[in-house]
This record gives sequence, C-alpha cells and structure tokens, in this order.
Amino acid sequence: MSGKGKVFLIVWAMLMTFVAGGLAGFEALRLLGKSNLDSKSATTAPVMDQATEQTEGEKSKEWESDWVRYGGSVYDYNEDIITFLIMGIDKDDEVVTKVKEGTDGGQADALFLLVLNPRDESIKVIGINRNTMTDVDVYDEYGRYMTTVKAQIATQHGFGNGVEESCEYQVKAVSQLFYQLPIHGYAAINMSAIPIINDLVGGVDVTVLEDLTKWDKKLVEGEEVHLEGDEAFHYVKSRDIKLYGSSDKRLERQRQYLNSFIKAARAASVENNNAAITIFNEIRDKMVTNITADEVTYLAPYMNSFSFDATDFKMIKGTNQKNGEYEEFTVDEDDLYKTIIDVFYEKVNNVD
Repeated sequence: MSGKGKVFLIVWAMLMTFVAGGLAGFEALRLLGKSNLDSKSATTAPVMDQATEQTEGEKSKEWESDWVRYGGSVYDYNEDIITFLIMGIDKDDEVVTKVKEGTDGGQADALFLLVLNPRDESIKVIGINRNTMTDVDVYDEYGRYMTTVKAQIATQHGFGNGVEESCEYQVKAVSQLFYQLPIHGYAAINMSAIPIINDLVGGVDVTVLEDLTKWDKKLVEGEEVHLEGDEAFHYVKSRDIKLYGSSDKRLERQRQYLNSFIKAARAASVENNNAAITIFNEIRDKMVTNITADEVTYLAPYMNSFSFDATDFKMIKGTNQKNGEYEEFTVDEDDLYKTIIDVFYEKVNNVD
C-alpha cells in the first residue's frame, strides 16, 4: 500500500482552513461555494444495487431512491457530505507542467478521499491502495479513448495532459470504484512540495519507526527526530521496493507523521495568521486543484471545528500479490461496501 500522500492530504485540508481565514466574513462567497461544490460532482449518490433489497412493506411511495438495505437495516445517503479526492503525484518536478497526451501524466501513488460531514461535524479519510486493480480507461497519444482494462488505479492519472485532464480521469476511476460516489473536488500535489510544507510549519517531531539511514543518516530506528527539509521527504516517501510489504511499514510512518503534522500546523496557524498564505504561495506551482476561493470560504468553518483523530482514518481491506514485476491489490468488496455505508450513509429509523 502506497501511503506517501497522507502528508499532502492534511496539508491541503489545513491550507483550506488557513486561506479561508481571511475570507470567512463573506457570506455570499460561502453560498456560492456550496453551490459550486454541488455542481462539480458527476453523480448525486452511490449506486448501491447489491444491497437494495426491499421488503414488501418497503415497496411503497415512501421508499427513497438513495436508500439501501444493509445488515437488516435501511440506510439513506447523506447528501450534506462533501468529498474530495487528494492525490500525491509521483513527480519530483519543481513545478507542475502540462505534458503531451499519452502516459506521461504521472501516477497517483497516493489516493485519499477527504470526507466532511456537517451533520455530525466530523472529518474522515479513506485511503485507497495505489495498486488496487480496477477499471482504467486507456487513451492514445491524441487523447482519444481506446479501451478500458483492469489495471492499478494509480496508473489512470498517467493518461491525459498531467494537469486537469489527468485529475478528471483519476476522479472518474475512484468514483466508479466506490459505486459512483459523488466527488466534489480534487487536489493533486507533486512530491517536491513535502520539504517546503514541513518546514513552513516549523518541522515535525517523530520517533523513527524503522531504519531509514540508507536515505538519511539521521533517521535511526528508535531515535526522536525533529524532521526538517529532506528528512521529512524521506520519512514519508522512501522505502526499499525490493522488500515485499515495505509499503505497509511506510504506511505506519505516514500515520505517525500525519498526527504530528496536524499539531505542528495548528500551532503555526495560531502563532502566525499569515502562515497559510505563505504555504499556499510556496507550493502553488506544485499543485493542481479545482477548488476555488469561494469554495474554500464555504469550507472554512468545517475545517476549523470538525473533529478528526486516528480512528477516523479508514483503509479498505484486501489482498496483495505480486504478478510478475508489479504488485496487485484486490479489494475486499464486502469491506469496501461496509466502509461506504459507515462513512456516507445514515440509518433510517421507523422503516419496517
């Protein structure tokens, strides 16, 4: 499981909070932002056919189109939820650049769904294994659709122009994997942004979980380290690809770094109201996003006050195997389905 984009996920969320801080008074922008977010999703609710098994008593005018039956209960899709796809792109380029049509758009080695739920005031994150085998659309060098194949989901971003087009392809692939889940926006960030973001929040404290001295002599297992610059880059990114399962160890580092980064980012925002603006300006050329200022303003109160802890980070279960040179991850469909119900649906009471 490639987890190297978790830092991107939290950074992006914090950026929305920081940047919106200076705009939060503009209620008109907030209303416009909500409208824009709703319009960006290609779907209105997941298509959960396999669980929609109505009893005779439920087959009436009261049954809603987005209700599903699961585990003996009826659930309703929460239309107030706002979902974003966060992508960590496997490119170390200093700036994001448009490329020719083909397969040079860069793979989305980190994929995470950021889920904001206004009803219970919570934030949840769903991690998607970059090797998840799913439907991937193939395009030729002229951008023409050719066919759809089963491949690692991270490869979908490689098709297209490396900027908005590639992001839109990736959003579609993830939405389809999650039963046509509505996705309201995206952010794709190049790996070269990690050291900059880390240092702009004053660095991050960790206890090194495994020996990483191959990449940085300071990263000795068991040592307490204040990560700065490239140290952060190696801590969240590096792994020995020759070792099977090395991505799982990296995932644990990502979880640890994530919690420490949140603390550092919040402290930085308290000490310096302009910290987020500085971060945004520094990484602007390393990021592709379709989130606008008015949408950021609408989201600001959520990002400032909603709860989030380690238990709110979900990982879809599955099995991993090596097929030739590459690893393939097969999603546990039951766990995927249950996760969608748990995160995006609410139980409907008083339904026989």
